[in-house]
Amino acid sequence: MKIGFIGLGIMGRPMAQNLMKGGHTLYLFSRSGVPQDLVGNQGIACKTAKEVAQNAEVIITMVPDTPHVESVLFGKDGVAEGLSAGKIVVDMSSIAPLETKKFAERINKLGCEYIDAPVSGGEVGAKNAALTIMCGGTEAAFAKVKPLFELMGKNITLVGGNGDGQTCKVANQIIVALTIEAVGEALLFASKAGADPAKVRQALMGGFASSKILEVHGERMIKRTFNPGFRIELHQKDLNLALSGARALHISLPNTATCQELFNACAANGGSAWDHSAMVRALEMLAKHEIK
Repeated sequence: MKIGFIGLGIMGRPMAQNLMKGGHTLYLFSRSGVPQDLVGNQGIACKTAKEVAQNAEVIITMVPDTPHVESVLFGKDGVAEGLSAGKIVVDMSSIAPLETKKFAERINKLGCEYIDAPVSGGEVGAKNAALTIMCGGTEAAFAKVKPLFELMGKNITLVGGNGDGQTCKVANQIIVALTIEAVGEALLFASKAGADPAKVRQALMGGFASSKILEVHGERMIKRTFNPGFRIELHQKDLNLALSGARALHISLPNTATCQELFNACAANGGSAWDHSAMVRALEMLAKHEIK
């Protein structure tokens, strides 16, 4: 299949590589330039997103935020200018659900299908083709692109219509943030009380408190390995989607708001580009104690 891939950063690059391993030809574009190791028999660098859309049957976008998706799709030399009827646009970024529905309507008017398919699993999941992929779109379009998703992920779900994939991703980010905060509090408490946090984590991994975040991010907290991963500034963006959505829905998300404030504290101390597990640093500042 001829696939377009736009956005070749921490996540997009390994996702594109896994599609190539599956035997597909990729038309590539990234605002920071196409990495040379992706260019070859299966990887073709394009000068614009429009050029990508002209050549590909399925166009995948993987960029940081809602305005970036809008620009790539509908800006000058964007995807929309290169589309022809019958093509499929797949946005795997994590962006606003309401805007996603508007983007889908605009793409549908061009005679094309639209699927929102945000992912969870971070850089490790992208490299290992083990991402969780949450999809919104028609069953027919989903069936066509599911074989592509299977080259990038393992847990692939059609949640509902356009926007529902993004809503699911926001829910995912709420759970991830709150669990990072819980793991941080637990390990901080154990360390301050004089217990070995590494052994506490090991014990907890065998009980009801076990989680992927305790396994991966708990280890990061203990070893102080806060290089991303998934940057705090990106999780701030996702929680902003949650909190703005909560206001529109007239519901309260008090602990989501607390986690956002902890991320804000990290950012205020130069940590916007830290891995999101470094939320624990804000808790450590409050406690005047570092996990050790």
